[in-house]
Amino acid sequence: MSESLSKTAFWRHNIGKSAIDLSVPRSSIWFTGLTPESCPGFSSDGKLYSLVMPNLATCTRQEALDYFNNTWTLSELLFSSLKGDEAFYRPPYHSLRHPLIFYYVHPAVLYVNKLRLAKLVESPIDSKFESLFETGVDEMSWDDMSKNDIEWPAVDEAQQYRRKAYELVASVIANAPGLEPGHPPITSESPLWALFMGFEHERIHLETSSVLIRELPLALLARPEKFPANSPSCGVKSEQEFLTVPAGAVCIGKSPTVPTFGWDNEYGERLVNVPAFEAGRSLISNFQFWQFVDQGGYQNDKYWSVTGLRWKQFRNVKWPTFWVPDGPQGLNQFRLRTLFEVIDMPWDWPVVINYHEAEAFCVWLQASDNHHAFRPLTEAEHQRLAIANQFKLDVENGEVISPHGNINLRAGSESSVIEDAATASGDIPFRDLFGNVWQWLGDHFNPLPGFKINRLYDDFSTPCFDGEHQMIAGGSFISTGDEASVHARFHFRPHFFQHAGLRVVRTSLAARENQSLDIFGAVVHLGNEAEVNGEIASSYGQETNSFEDLDALLAKYLPEIQVERALQVGCSVGAFAHVLARHFENVVAVDLRLPLISAAQEISLTKRYQFSQLGSNLEQFTVNGVIENLRADRVQFRRCDPCSLPADYLNFDLVALTDALTLVPSPLSILSRLKGDRSIVKFGGLLLLVSDFNWQKHITPKELWLGEKEVCDILSQDFELLQLVNLPFINRESERVFRQVTKHCSVWRRL
Repeated sequence: MSESLSKTAFWRHNIGKSAIDLSVPRSSIWFTGLTPESCPGFSSDGKLYSLVMPNLATCTRQEALDYFNNTWTLSELLFSSLKGDEAFYRPPYHSLRHPLIFYYVHPAVLYVNKLRLAKLVESPIDSKFESLFETGVDEMSWDDMSKNDIEWPAVDEAQQYRRKAYELVASVIANAPGLEPGHPPITSESPLWALFMGFEHERIHLETSSVLIRELPLALLARPEKFPANSPSCGVKSEQEFLTVPAGAVCIGKSPTVPTFGWDNEYGERLVNVPAFEAGRSLISNFQFWQFVDQGGYQNDKYWSVTGLRWKQFRNVKWPTFWVPDGPQGLNQFRLRTLFEVIDMPWDWPVVINYHEAEAFCVWLQASDNHHAFRPLTEAEHQRLAIANQFKLDVENGEVISPHGNINLRAGSESSVIEDAATASGDIPFRDLFGNVWQWLGDHFNPLPGFKINRLYDDFSTPCFDGEHQMIAGGSFISTGDEASVHARFHFRPHFFQHAGLRVVRTSLAARENQSLDIFGAVVHLGNEAEVNGEIASSYGQETNSFEDLDALLAKYLPEIQVERALQVGCSVGAFAHVLARHFENVVAVDLRLPLISAAQEISLTKRYQFSQLGSNLEQFTVNGVIENLRADRVQFRRCDPCSLPADYLNFDLVALTDALTLVPSPLSILSRLKGDRSIVKFGGLLLLVSDFNWQKHITPKELWLGEKEVCDILSQDFELLQLVNLPFINRESERVFRQVTKHCSVWRRL
């Protein structure tokens, strides 16, 4: 790469490497499995549609193959919309996701990795691909714009990998003993669960990739001829109608006896008594949301939450992301960006917005109503609407997707919120309960009582039980398979865009004051003010600082390596990161706990610290200090999930895991980033592991706890142990009380 190539344009370095013809329409050579016209689900109208989920109690080998082919070809049909290399490598405008080349390969890699875990496949296809394309991005914030400057493979190399993966999966289906006639039901304990997990994972990315495609410039796209057509618009601009839902109980959770695949978060059971409420009969339409835009909803900060306002100001947002101005800005005239086109605004389609916008719209509604409060639905209320609609499926026999409505890719776009096929008879109160667009919920993503991780994908759900992922319900037009099922429980960060909109709940102001909503907070530990105070006291108090011992432990090995780049995972309030900065030119220090990262950044900026303590006379007193000789210019503090480290975190000279393992729901996710071609530690580099192995069930499920010997055995596969000692760490609890914790401290060299 040329030294003059700017960082922001690095992605262009990937363009021009592919030998494959990426013009549109694609020839049949593009498809690595079946072509659309030869694929199950191809219709007489010349379009390819989604099949329904297989019944895992009765599924035949042919049905499994048909579902796989339908899944695989739908993905490749969607990606056939991309014109040329640039469409694959250009990052999204927000830089919060990988470019589409990643999502073209990632589902294929997951098949291979999960089938290997289930021992249905022995060997990798290409270990470099299976490392590079293994883990996606879950950005912490809208300004978390790591550019992921990665040198990706050429599209033809990616296509070759998909072709090999297709053949591998087809071979598993053809030969797996669990699909013989009369087989017992396939359950989460069956090896073949990994196969159906691969199907449903690819279908998730069918939808999420379609959103990224919707965000690409139109010049890079063309609608595939065989992709389902857009829905028509009736052109009606309607107002919202509210219907009363009586109080009642619901049971949230999928029974393990339901014979379809489900993700771990769907299982368990929660009984909820739901008070009476009013809900909008329809999803909020483009016209209804346009009134919010036209009346200054984006300009008036009072409608926005604190976090929503920061997002709005950072992005300089003035209307929904898929609205396209049609004329001067002040006219508030718009067209709509769909997956592949810009069309005249269908005012009767549901608006697509993020959770911040949904909240602001509800506050705006309330500003003009002195009697009611407005808010998004909760998960339990969504289920009450299903009861009100007398919605029934034979779930015990595998019927889990509504036969009506704009779901399971029956159309290629949103559709009218007024002329819903499911309510055409007028017998069903609530339109689009399932399908059209997802509905943002007021609940944080949460585990149901009885939740258990699945051994094949132990970090699918748990990292997102953090109080920072908002639930969505109901599915969208392009939700297929499990996503389209009545048991689906999905989530996104509130600033993220999906094919998601809003159904509004209306309550009396008095009810708002008294009603306890079904909203669940964080399960992942995120830190608090008291913890910040304690960490500062223990980290920066001269009598209690234990990091000098760690520095001495490392000192004898540092002359053997380069001292350019170091990464600390679990940096807390930053004290040890500054110790590392004495030696390393660049130190990246990460932690998931926002209060601690904020404190670390403040201390680094001001070179001062402050904490309060309880004195011997029971008085609170404040300790202030100045830190001398701080190399703050060498340290970058960043909030980051240790279970999902950025893909461009590679080849550090030193990685320090300081109390990181026991503070995450999936410690193996961290350890997995220490090996392979995408390791965070360079060959010959050093790893420092610090842990007290004091696991807590409310943070890490007990079945994922790792003992000291087990961790050392895992590390020994890729590292040489240089030294292991037990060091005392002193936590200061008051003026006279100190608590000692003895921690495992080991130094390793990567082989």
